Amino acid sequence: MHTSTHGDGVASPEPPAGEEGVKWVKHYSSAQSILIVGDGDFSFLLALATTFGSGANLVATSLDTYEALKGKYSKAESNIMGLKRLGATNFHGVDMKTMKFHTDLKNRRFNRIVFNFPHATFNGPENQLHVINLHKELVRVFFRNACHLLMPYGEIHVSHKTRHPYDRWNLEHLASESSLVMIEKVGFHTEDYPGYNQKRGDGARCDKSFNLDPCCTVKLQSSEPGVAAQDYLLKGSIK
Repeated sequence: MHTSTHGDGVASPEPPAGEEGVKWVKHYSSAQSILIVGDGDFSFLLALATTFGSGANLVATSLDTYEALKGKYSKAESNIMGLKRLGATNFHGVDMKTMKFHTDLKNRRFNRIVFNFPHATFNGPENQLHVINLHKELVRVFFRNACHLLMPYGEIHVSHKTRHPYDRWNLEHLASESSLVMIEKVGFHTEDYPGYNQKRGDGARCDKSFNLDPCCTVKLQSSEPGVAAQDYLLKGSIK
């Protein structure tokens, strides 16, 4: 993988755009190391791996065990088998709230960490304050963990509904608590990811999709990328 140099003089492991032989799906390329969190039936990861023609740089986690996934989602088993054939890595029974300590993740770093449509509970209407606070706490803890698994100059992406009451989650403020800053906000469209089927994820209708319009992807980076890069290089020299 090539490296590029930023203004602080530290080489970034971020793969350059336009590199020969690299395949792209919207914001994601086959040259990037990508971690997907909370992917339901793993159809988003499969959409990337299928277009790339390989899942070698792709990792996904689920809170559910493999057996639980098969019981919840009609296509989970076939999607996961497809990912294995393409060389992707799946870890099940991983609590996102402590994933920075996970044996198979704690020493890895990713160019992109993706959490599409985080959702903590169906215990009440979405506009109730206690429900909003549960969702916000989920995202807050995700940011705390994800920033430790991010490559220098890497990005954390959260796709999210933009209408009320989802706009009350205030993702930018939650991100700032983990020294993350928004660098871009772009529209999210399922047609950009052929084969992706968003899932409710819980309850009797867990295998059902839900309406996404309107929604966006928020892209975040560390507010101190130079410090993160120096730390990354230091850790690499110790190994």
